[in-house]
Amino acid sequence: MRRTRGGADLRQWAELVLPWLPPPDLTAAACTCKALSRVAKSVSSRRASDAARGLERHPIPFLDPTGDDQPYSYFLYTRFPVLALFPPAPSAQPWGGDPDKNRILDASSLAVFASPITGSGAGCGCNVCAPLAVGDYGRCPCSSPKMGSFSGSNAGNGTDLMTECGTNCSCGVECVNRLTQRGVSVKLRIVKDRKKGWGLHAAQFIRRGQFVCEYAGEFLTTEEARRRQRTYDELACGGRLHPALLVVREHLPSGKACLRVNVDATKVGNVARFVNHSCDGGNLSTVLVRNSGSLLPRLCFFAAKDVVDGEELSFSYGVADLTKQGLLPCFCGSSCCVGRLPSEET
Repeated sequence: MRRTRGGADLRQWAELVLPWLPPPDLTAAACTCKALSRVAKSVSSRRASDAARGLERHPIPFLDPTGDDQPYSYFLYTRFPVLALFPPAPSAQPWGGDPDKNRILDASSLAVFASPITGSGAGCGCNVCAPLAVGDYGRCPCSSPKMGSFSGSNAGNGTDLMTECGTNCSCGVECVNRLTQRGVSVKLRIVKDRKKGWGLHAAQFIRRGQFVCEYAGEFLTTEEARRRQRTYDELACGGRLHPALLVVREHLPSGKACLRVNVDATKVGNVARFVNHSCDGGNLSTVLVRNSGSLLPRLCFFAAKDVVDGEELSFSYGVADLTKQGLLPCFCGSSCCVGRLPSEET
């Protein structure tokens, strides 16, 4: 009886602790005994079944048709952008345990924007914001045209702009003018390719103009972004890291300056970190979304064209400067592929 009770206690302990471990530590724990090995295998299976850790509307599984030994890609999940230094990024997060507990433990799922990201107390007083029509800004001062009016062909050539209600508005999260604030609503899957690595694929038909996801990660200062980029470049050249640091430049009305926004989803991010580059602009449009009262814009992806079930999602990272040394190879496969990925400076 003692031996049975001890085994049960060990398994209960393992079910609580192992979901917090990164892959190397999880592997080490699995090597200690059969009981921990069984729990570790179960944790890995649950991780592979949902990259979003139960935090999105639909599970987003990892699929590896290559037969490699890597069942999933490990990172800390956040549904919305976070500031890298305030509040500090979490050093650990449960993944592979009880999804309901994950919802409670992930603070980023409980608030759309932390207060440091917001600016003034501006916001609309609408209890119910007026539905928007193509070409109509509606009666809400925070509104902008719905996605049907966007060109749907801007990826790689520019970035559309739209505004939404913010944290200081009277309306709730189901407001029609909070389209991008409810997380990922379409079905997606993450599929591994032998050359490109992990990529994000549609798991349903996505119509042109439909919101897909935003690029969530850590907001960085330019100094910190450049420091990390140097480190990432060294690790990426050795095949030890696949960085996901995105630099967005928002041109001001004067045309003489621009706001630079650095979002790093390498260690903390959401499923958008798996969207690969395509030299032809891809099938996603990039849209900068400003929320009323927010200091920083958010980068969101909309379908630039109809996307069929199973199709890979992609957009243009920028234009590759082929005169630069050390550019990583591009495997997008488009007819206009230049063979190299854009660098951070583009």
